[in-house]
Formats: sequence, structure tokens, C-alpha cells
Amino acid sequence: MSRIALVLGAAGIMAVLLLVGLALPRWLLFLVTLAASHGIVSVGILVIMRGGLVSFGQGLVFAIGGYAAALSFTQLGITDVIVLILIGTLAATLVGAAVGPLLARYTGIFFGMLTLALSMVAYGVLIKSPAVGGSDGFNIPRGTLFGVRLEGAGGDYALYALAIVLTGIAATAVALHTRSARGLMTRAIHGNGLRVEYLGTSVQSVMAINFTVAAALGGLGGALTIVALGHIEPTFAYWTQSGEFVFVAILAGSQSVTAVFIASLALELVRSFSNLYFPNTWQLALGLFLLAIILFLPAGIGSLWAGRRKAPATGAETQA
Repeated sequence: MSRIALVLGAAGIMAVLLLVGLALPRWLLFLVTLAASHGIVSVGILVIMRGGLVSFGQGLVFAIGGYAAALSFTQLGITDVIVLILIGTLAATLVGAAVGPLLARYTGIFFGMLTLALSMVAYGVLIKSPAVGGSDGFNIPRGTLFGVRLEGAGGDYALYALAIVLTGIAATAVALHTRSARGLMTRAIHGNGLRVEYLGTSVQSVMAINFTVAAALGGLGGALTIVALGHIEPTFAYWTQSGEFVFVAILAGSQSVTAVFIASLALELVRSFSNLYFPNTWQLALGLFLLAIILFLPAGIGSLWAGRRKAPATGAETQA
């Protein structure tokens, strides 16, 4: 698929989703909004996975993006949701750029455990900080969009549309990135990083940039979640939240960015309905769903149209 075809296809999907959203009930608009905001974080994990690494600490940048947006609302009086989302994305990007070179020095389980440790350190700091609500977190009211308060059904649709457009643009940029020279170099690093070094490319530099990109996507997802949910708490940085992002990336597979959002929506729907009809055993229902996907689609949901049902290769080329 050419770059032009990819961009046009992504624009078409976004247009269809915006039209479909007009007919969706409010509860489903909210679920899709959360699925999009969580899915873009998992897309960041996919960027890292292409280099053969897995981050178990994306909750760190997810929480940073969320807290930066929420505190900008409560402390600085910024109410425009687009500005809040940009602030959250920028804050997470700066953190990713700061810790990325350090994390890029490590590989394998050491990289994963270090990202997890950083996330849990942030969780410990947040839960002991009364200035940001401690373990309970704090609420923020609905923001504004171009000066209009996002309230009622119209506000729900506006947030849905904003999530679709922003995550769609970000996901398209990631898909284009995977086709760039640096994106293909990441795939080569997964195959044999030592040979890439011999060719004159710094593996650490490439992976540091990939982590920074993933951090920006995590901050975007965190900020989007906050403006839609209206509440933030330290569990955003907890290991279980990071684990959900990894689960979505594994369920989707590495062949398609679109599959990540489908997996994220499926996870939200299964969790929501399981919690509704099986309130005491919803985790079991969710676990059975995850097990079924792993057994029958070992290469992920994306293998349904990518034609690769076998060998879930994290280095496979990512499609739109």
C-alpha cells in the first residue's frame, strides 16, 4: 500500500466513524472514546515491539499525560480540551525524551522490568501526594471546545469525534513511520541489532526515539482519557493498567495499526458487559475471551486480513 493510499484510507475510515457516531447511543460513544484513547497507547507499545522489546510501564506516560492535562485544568484554568490534550502529550513526550536514552541501553527482560519499575515509582509518588488527591485522585469538570462547554449528548459526540480524529491522525503517522527508513531500521534491529551497528546506525538512538514516540502516544491517550472520564487517580500508573495496554497490543498483533483499536474496543466491550452480567466473575469472562483470541488467532486480530495466522512476528511490517 502506497503512502497516499494509506492516508486516503485512514481519512475514509475516520469519516465513516464520524458518521456512524451520529447514530450511536451515548454509552457506546463513551466506550468507543475510551477504546480509542487506550488504543493509541497500545500503538506506542507496537512501535517498541517492532524493535524486539516490550514496555511494561506505559502506564507511566499514560498517567503523566493525564495528570498534566488535569492539573492544567484545575491549577491553570485552561478549559479547552484541545489545549489540554496538547499539554498532556507534550509533558509525556518530554519525559520519554529524558528517560529514552537510558532505557535504550537495555534489552530483553531488563528493558521491560526497568519500564515497569519507573511506572511503579510514579505510582508510589502519586499515591503519597495529597497535592494531587493521593490515592483517591481528583475530578475535573467537562472542558470546552472552541469556547463551547461540552455538555449533554452533543458534548459526548464532540469528545468522540475529537478522539477519532486525533487518534486517527496519530495512528496514520505511526503507520507512515513504519514505512520510513527509521521504521524499517527498527525491523532490522529486531532481526539482528549487531549487524545494524556494523552498518553505522546506532541501535540505542533508534530505540530511544521509538520510546519517545511511544511516550507521546501514551500522553495523548492519557489526556484524552481524562477529558472524557473527568477523573484521574494513581492507578493510571499502576502495573495492571500497563498490562492492559500490552494485552491489547498482543491481541491485535503487529501486522496492523487498525487491529489495535479493534482489540481495544473488543476489550472494553467484553469488560463492560462481563461486569454488567457477571459482576462477581467478570475477570473470568475476560480471561476466557483473551484465551480464545490467543488460541485461535495466535498472530493477533490483524492476521485476519494480513494473511499471517502463524508466527506472531513482532518485526513484521505494520499495515494501516
